[in-house]
Amino acid sequence: MNALTLRGIVAEELGSLKLHVIGKCGGLGELRKTCWARELPGFGTRHYASGRKVYIVQARMEGRTRTVTIGNAKVLSRAQAMDVARRVLLRAQTGDNPADERKRLRKVPSYRDFLRTYWDRVSPKWKPSTLYTHRYYKRKYLDRAFEGLFLDEIEERHVQEWFNRITNTGGPGAANRCGEILRAMFNKAEQWGVRPEGSNPCLYIRKNKGKKCERFLSDQEFKRIGEVLDRYRNTWPLPCAAISLLILTGCRKSEITCLKWSEVRGRRLLLTDSKTGPRTVWLSEAAATILHALPRREKQRYVFWNPVTQRPITDIGNLWSKLRDEAGLPGVRIHDLRHSFASHAAAHSETLPMIGKLLGHADVRTTTRYAHLDDGHVIEAAQRIGNLIEEMMGAYGTLSVDCS
Repeated sequence: MNALTLRGIVAEELGSLKLHVIGKCGGLGELRKTCWARELPGFGTRHYASGRKVYIVQARMEGRTRTVTIGNAKVLSRAQAMDVARRVLLRAQTGDNPADERKRLRKVPSYRDFLRTYWDRVSPKWKPSTLYTHRYYKRKYLDRAFEGLFLDEIEERHVQEWFNRITNTGGPGAANRCGEILRAMFNKAEQWGVRPEGSNPCLYIRKNKGKKCERFLSDQEFKRIGEVLDRYRNTWPLPCAAISLLILTGCRKSEITCLKWSEVRGRRLLLTDSKTGPRTVWLSEAAATILHALPRREKQRYVFWNPVTQRPITDIGNLWSKLRDEAGLPGVRIHDLRHSFASHAAAHSETLPMIGKLLGHADVRTTTRYAHLDDGHVIEAAQRIGNLIEEMMGAYGTLSVDCS
């Protein structure tokens, strides 16, 4: 047995007494003092410096001492907590592990075991940035969710309680992201035959509403950005060129800053590893002019290369902050340039399928409608929008870049 097993026993005994404990029970690093009960060795009350008080039970299992919180003193009476502790200590002394018998009777894995299996099988396919983010949420919110439950025991009410708890403690965005990870995991459980088809308990969990933060640049705002870019082209030629390409193509930031020369093919960018997989970006004449004016040195794989750090120039955020502030556009994000590209395309009667193709959207329903569009139509659209934005920026949009 381990601490996880002991927590499972505590949870079972609380359930058998119809006690539902919700609330904060203690924090790591917080000053505390424990008072042990003389009448029941192993049962104690832990007092925190903040005034919070919780009941705990301590038992020796497999040669190690384990301590587990029973519940908050605001929720449980001392008599209730002691009753739970007495039952837990008795079961610990007899070596009663509630999970052992259930494992023998069930073929479905526990939530904890399936999470490990899912992670081992699926995470190698994720992009590094996705893996980094998901690891954080796994460690903070997923690893200890639904403790003691088997995968087919988890119902919508369990997920809703978990989702609400994350919303309250970690924020709406964290809850939404964790919900997406959990939903994908249960989808795999159905595909792998671990749960019945259509039984995903996340199916009807409503996401938290997010704040709409899209910002679209107007004609005059594009002109002001063009003027400011012109002032800094010779000081920061490569970052300015990268920002200009973001404006003229609607690409994602990483698609430009991590662009390789091998992906540049005349008026096209053949991106091998964009967010949605391989895709083609069609360049307007202004975008192609800026790109082909950049220096290309021998053995230099990346277009935007820093010879000092020997890495691609990926951090253009500081320069963008300076540019937007001087242009009088506080709060405008780099990603808003992509939204602006799409909004001006829509405003000038480009179809939604065409916009989706230009931006590389991955929505399946939209992608199926791209079939009747040929490359000629796409490059014409890229040219029209590039000309439009170039015109807004005035003469500044096509100035060559001296990087020598």
